[in-house]
Amino acid sequence: MEILVWAFIGGIVGAVLMDVTETFAAGFGITSGVNIALVGRWFLGLLRGRFAYSNILNSAPLPNEVKAGWAFHFLIGGGGVALLYPLFFQITGLPFPGDHLLGGALFGFATSALPWFILLPSFGWGIFGRHGPRGSNALLASTLSHLPYGLGVGAMIALGGNS
Repeated sequence: MEILVWAFIGGIVGAVLMDVTETFAAGFGITSGVNIALVGRWFLGLLRGRFAYSNILNSAPLPNEVKAGWAFHFLIGGGGVALLYPLFFQITGLPFPGDHLLGGALFGFATSALPWFILLPSFGWGIFGRHGPRGSNALLASTLSHLPYGLGVGAMIALGGNS
């Protein structure tokens, strides 16, 4: 059970690392086109039964979407998704990796599939976000940002002393 707590904390740490990486990458022109207000708009839409948009940029802003976006990003997208890392090994009975940093990096890469196949298509931007805002490169940006996310998860599990 303790490993789940460390994984959740690692997910929040990883979400912070993700944000730092996205800010750094944006300085080099690498962006997914996603911002926290759009994440919040999508999340609030989910709570109202709406999963997909033809283009979320054309939808009306919702009250408190930025706050909802941050809450979703850290609690569900960060901490909640991070629980999949230890649960995978617990459910399958496979041994935990000896190196949680490498395991975390691989997990982070695997979580790139979430924006590629769920978030971006539901925004109306297609698989890998190929129809996203002009100048965005969601495939590269999400891959770059999810690797440090996974490293955060792996580092916190390693610090927690669980293997």
